[in-house]
Amino acid sequence: MSATLPSRPDNRTGRGFPRLALVATAVLTVPAFLVGPSATSPGGTTPAATTATTSTATAPTGAASREPSPAVAAVNPAAPTAPAPAASPTPTQTGGTTAGLTAESAPTRTATVTQSPWNPRFACGGALTFGKVETCASISYEQKSVWTFTTTADSDLLYVRLREVAGVSLSARVTGRDGAVLCHIGSYLNECQLGAAGAYTLTVTTYSGRGQGSYTLAVESRRTPSECELLPEEFFSFASPGVTKTLPAGAATHCYAFDQPLDSVVMVRTDLRLQLLDGQHEPLCGGSMCTLSRPGPYRLFLHELYGGQKTYTLMMPRLSQAVGCPALPLAPFGDPGAAVGQARVAPDQETCHALSVPTAGPVTVRFNLIDGQKLLWTLYDDAGQPACSKSSAWYCALPTAGRYTLLVRNEYSSNVVDYPVAVTALHRNEGCGPTTGTSWDQPTLQLSQTSPVQTNCLPIEGSAGDRIAVYRLWSLAWLIDQSGAEVCTTPPGLYGCVLPADGTYRVITHLPQWNNADETYKMQVRRLSDAVGCPTLAPVNYGAAPPVGGIRCRSIDIAEAGDYRIYAVAAENHPRSHRVYDQDGQVVCGTGTATVASVCTFPAAGRYTLVLNPSNLLDNEYTNGVALLPAIPSGCPTVSDTGWRDAPHRGTFQAAGQVNCLRLPSPAGSRIAKSAPGELDGKRPTMTVVDATGTKVCGPSSVRGYTCRLDGQAPFFALLEGATNNGGLISTYAMAFSRLDGPPACPVLPRDVQTPLATGPDRFTACFSIPADQHAASESFTWARTSGTGTAEVTVFDSEGVEYCSPMLPAIQQTITCTTLPDGPLTVLVETDGATATYGLIHREASAPTA
Repeated sequence: MSATLPSRPDNRTGRGFPRLALVATAVLTVPAFLVGPSATSPGGTTPAATTATTSTATAPTGAASREPSPAVAAVNPAAPTAPAPAASPTPTQTGGTTAGLTAESAPTRTATVTQSPWNPRFACGGALTFGKVETCASISYEQKSVWTFTTTADSDLLYVRLREVAGVSLSARVTGRDGAVLCHIGSYLNECQLGAAGAYTLTVTTYSGRGQGSYTLAVESRRTPSECELLPEEFFSFASPGVTKTLPAGAATHCYAFDQPLDSVVMVRTDLRLQLLDGQHEPLCGGSMCTLSRPGPYRLFLHELYGGQKTYTLMMPRLSQAVGCPALPLAPFGDPGAAVGQARVAPDQETCHALSVPTAGPVTVRFNLIDGQKLLWTLYDDAGQPACSKSSAWYCALPTAGRYTLLVRNEYSSNVVDYPVAVTALHRNEGCGPTTGTSWDQPTLQLSQTSPVQTNCLPIEGSAGDRIAVYRLWSLAWLIDQSGAEVCTTPPGLYGCVLPADGTYRVITHLPQWNNADETYKMQVRRLSDAVGCPTLAPVNYGAAPPVGGIRCRSIDIAEAGDYRIYAVAAENHPRSHRVYDQDGQVVCGTGTATVASVCTFPAAGRYTLVLNPSNLLDNEYTNGVALLPAIPSGCPTVSDTGWRDAPHRGTFQAAGQVNCLRLPSPAGSRIAKSAPGELDGKRPTMTVVDATGTKVCGPSSVRGYTCRLDGQAPFFALLEGATNNGGLISTYAMAFSRLDGPPACPVLPRDVQTPLATGPDRFTACFSIPADQHAASESFTWARTSGTGTAEVTVFDSEGVEYCSPMLPAIQQTITCTTLPDGPLTVLVETDGATATYGLIHREASAPTA
């Protein structure tokens, strides 16, 4: 029989059969066909000459093999693994004719088989098929892989994935038929712009020309992809589960085709990289939110960044004219009832709700605070454009009636979130509570919240220019008009909100965090301008008990402009912060913190309103005491500044908020110390020193050993406030003042001699002086109780009254060492707790031995 051969061998081996080659030998008298490996077979080897017995045989053609021939590998397993393709052989001449495609049968002959030499310049290579991943097991040193592919579309764009599996780094390039380089191929997914339809070559080489490696190679066409799955209309519903597939390792892309109305907004949800093309094969977008602003049909190409195998899910819900979202009806004010959406959202996933709004106007979107901290939400109109989001204001001003989509994303949580949500239209009155007044003497409102997403509404009547304040605890509040528009951009708190016109307004309020089935909270809505319902507050004298009451405001009638001192306290004498407003509701003065005393300058005669700011309670029954006093004290008894030898001053507080005053005889520039024993109830009054103009000289303190330099204009006054937590009961106190810097001088404390000291309720402080020549730079002071009860402490001052050393705490007996004492005389002040006792006091140079 005859063997059929190709007239021009294509350098490929048959599947499982070695290619026949024509070889002439001197031994044969008839043609013989020799067996050898394919020139393009990767991993092929060059065997030594062998002897073959052959008859006629057929050499089929086929695809290039990607693995070495087992038979050849067995002959020479150590041979190089990447031969280059051999040139087409020249047909054998016989009897003056050229051997054709058909050879006549011949008797069996024994012949010597000779193989063409192996060319080490080439490894792998052959024809590339769009969408198929080719593997090259080995490429080394200066070898090349020459691949060819054909595109049937002009101006096609090629997606190329060259993935280095192991070993040396690689580079590649794409060339046209004229050999011109069209693009260079690197890591990640490459795009290569082609020219006319036809054949192209892709050549892979080692990057450095050294080492050995392996790779996979895949190409895909943008215009004529190998496969492009058509996505049906139901795929674009939010209820669609999407498509789940696996992108093989080394693959270039996966392609999907679809069509949607022009200007549709789609959300591409996948963890692969993407590119979405319009009907002209031009990129339209590459992000997760895409507006189809140019005509389709559309194609979506997906790829994995590093070319690894990836199982993915693709979803593409349409945000414009969205479908598949459960309906969320508008909720009323108060208990929302069934108008609450419930959903579960996984981490990094989204849920949606369909909202239908019959009329344009603002709405508020409510989540519970705990859920809201984990969730991001955006409200979109029917065209897929955002109307507002969590980062916007507390309400959404919807410009038109119609359909909206609420998109909720679990952005920051690592856990699944189950949440409720409600949307309430602010321009409707359904569910609003009864109209409330703004007088200060009306009862505090008690509001109920039975749902975590409930929004409450309280109507009020107001006039143009009214300044309305809303006081609340643990809740949020806003003031809106009948259209639902916010009246003020800031919450109507301490400074209030001015009404622009006469009419009905509404206070919108809710608890930001809700934990129980039914929670109540308190609120007061009050008018700051031309306030009504406040008790009248008149000025009182120092030492007098101020009026008390439960209402949180006071009306003050000022006869003439000037300064006044205001003391505001609770029933237990705890300080209360307060502010003073004029008739327009503008702040005149006040403290934002809980400071007992403040000086307020009233700019003109007239009526003012003082408001005590809330501190955990808003009830009118919460008793407060307020004293309005002249800024400059008067009627104050004068005390001694030699209290170490004179009887102490004693005083009484009759009620919370009472302020007593004492006139100090010491001149300007001097320094005084206040001493006070431990009282029977363990409380001492707080003292502040002011000068003749009422200006504060030294700040408030209740500690024993209080010192003050009298800077300013004499005379000076000590203002005394009662201790806290006394329940408003009568309390007494005692104190003594000692001048530290001048005459009369205290008795001398002898050196190295123990000086006795007797103390008691009327003698709880003592003063001594040490002349300049009777102390060293470092001195020790020792005291010890010799009889009685109680403790004492010793403080050392220089001639200017500046403290140099003192103990940490009073003690029955103790030694302190004062180092780096200044030159000049010293003053030693001994303070006790007023108990009857005797002490011994001695000072000596610190280095001297103790007795």
